[in-house]
Formats: sequence, C-alpha cells, structure tokens
Amino acid sequence: MIRIENIHKSFGSLEVLKGIDLEIKKGEIVSIVGTSGAGKTTLLQIAGTLMKTDKGKIFYNDVEVNRLKEKDLAEFRNKRIGFVFQFHHLLPEFNALENICIPAFIAGVSKNNAEKRAMDLLSFLNLKNRAHHKPNELSGGEQQRVAVARALINSPHAILADEPSGNLDTHTKEELHQLFFDLRKEFNQTFIIVTHDKELAGMSDRMITMKDGTILES
Repeated sequence: MIRIENIHKSFGSLEVLKGIDLEIKKGEIVSIVGTSGAGKTTLLQIAGTLMKTDKGKIFYNDVEVNRLKEKDLAEFRNKRIGFVFQFHHLLPEFNALENICIPAFIAGVSKNNAEKRAMDLLSFLNLKNRAHHKPNELSGGEQQRVAVARALINSPHAILADEPSGNLDTHTKEELHQLFFDLRKEFNQTFIIVTHDKELAGMSDRMITMKDGTILES
C-alpha cells in the first residue's frame, strides 16, 4: 500500500537518509526504532509528505505523491494521511468534538456529517461524554485519544505517529498501545509508528531498525 523507493535527504552537508527502501501493507502496524539521530522522524515526515525528498519516490496505492502539485498534495495529505504526535497539538480554544472535526471541515465535509463521524469515533474511544470538554479539561491520555480520533476522521490510508506514547504514564501508554490494535481490527487501519518504547515496538507486526540514515532490519 505504501512504497518508499531510494529516499535520500540531506540538511546542508549532513546526509540524514541514505537510500531508504520500504514497503508497508494495508492493515500493517510497523514500528520504526533506532537511536536519536538515526533518521526516524525525517523518514516519517517524508512518508507523510510533510517534508520533500532530495531523491527517491513515495507511492500510496500506486499514486506517486511526490509528483503531485502543492495544492493536490495538501488535499491528498488531508484526506489520506492521519498524524498523531507526542504532544497532541489540539487547539485549546476548541472542544474535543470541534478539534476532531477540523480535518473533515478542511476536506469539505458538511458539519452534520463531520460531527456524526466524530461522535462515532468518540464513542468507539470511550470518550463520548468528553465531547464538549476543551483540551485543558482532559487528561493526557484523553487528549491523545482525541488526537487519534482527529487523525481518523477522514478515513485515511495510514496513520503516521511520532512517539505517540512518549508523554504518557505507564497505564495510559498501555491503553494507547492496545488502541492501535483495536483500530486495526475495527477499521483495518495501517500504522507507521516512530517510537523509543520497546513494548510498543515489540507488539508491532514488524519492527524496522534504523542507524545512521539506513535500515538495518525490517
């Protein structure tokens, strides 16, 4: 479903990615591990079209996304890729329901349809009673589940997560890890997860180890 071919990326004289090849199947949960500076987050951002490559190709279901024009790429990213980050990035002035709906509104979904989908997700995530609470009224785990719902709102091809449990306590972290597998079971959702968490990496279908801008194992 996702195919990455010969990806190179440098920042000035520093070569961060050195010819990465990777293929990820629909419904697969893949973790990317390695020491700091190995190139994990750079690879994730390039896979998510948030950063351009110097060389190489990225395909989502045979669409070569790095050939898309900026407007088409932004639309593709909004509708087909979901993102979950360590620090949630929820907008503080909006409640949980409104935060989840934002990508759907950007995609042109009607308010009624977006809110129905958001409430369905909140119900699935056991957060229905928190729909009208703002982020500062939610626990860290609740905020991260809202961020997951926001990533799912447009039914993306894949969710890309960068240290999603890095800011959570042990119990909440375990719940989030299990949630990824519940979502795969319910929606056949694909996940690419950059993590330092050995437990999450070990639970994944496949663990990819990076070192010095290359893949050691996959």
